Amino acid sequence: MNNDIIAGLKGGLIVSCQAPEGAPLHGSTFMARLAQAAEAGGAVGIRADGPADIRAIKRSVGIPVIGIYKLRYPDSEPYITPTLGAAEDVANAGADVIALDATLRPHANGCSAEELIAQVKQLGLPVMADISTAQEGLAAEKAGAVLVATTLSGYTPYSRQSDAPDFELIQELAGLVRIPVIAEGKIRTPEQARKAIELGAHAVVVGTAITRPSVITERFVKALSG
Repeated sequence: MNNDIIAGLKGGLIVSCQAPEGAPLHGSTFMARLAQAAEAGGAVGIRADGPADIRAIKRSVGIPVIGIYKLRYPDSEPYITPTLGAAEDVANAGADVIALDATLRPHANGCSAEELIAQVKQLGLPVMADISTAQEGLAAEKAGAVLVATTLSGYTPYSRQSDAPDFELIQELAGLVRIPVIAEGKIRTPEQARKAIELGAHAVVVGTAITRPSVITERFVKALSG
């Protein structure tokens, strides 16, 4: 079944349905509706944050859900599914894939990314490693992740800093790892999404450019006022 899920993502669009607290569309009801709209438009998967949203989206769509749980801990920078407990909550909510921060930064409770991946694998779901460099991608593959995503490029101080998608990292990873590469981060146009696939990405994740109306509106307003 896991292989079927991963194969079903190939060449497709995964829509990240997330809205932070305070955003107009924050809430599981809104996220489930966004996920339904994404599925109707042809998305092959959904990325969702937190047990409540994951449950609501799983009830609303028939495509796979990549689950994360953003939690802050005072002793660590990583906050995307940073502990085994967070991963268990994601699994219990019905996610098909668990994504987590697999950067080389220290994780909560003194855990390393390698140790966390090994722990989360025991839950029996595919693990997607969110990384920021090729070195982290290779380490995640060795630790047992079955998908590697470029989600955190530009969000660690030692990774490539750019306002554009990290196409270089996508291409580099595609030539280095044997597991599928998921292009994620700062992809704003269909042309950029297509380029990611052409460079070797297995699938593409797009969030803000699809599911954050206030940000989309702001970009148009800035263009008109400029």
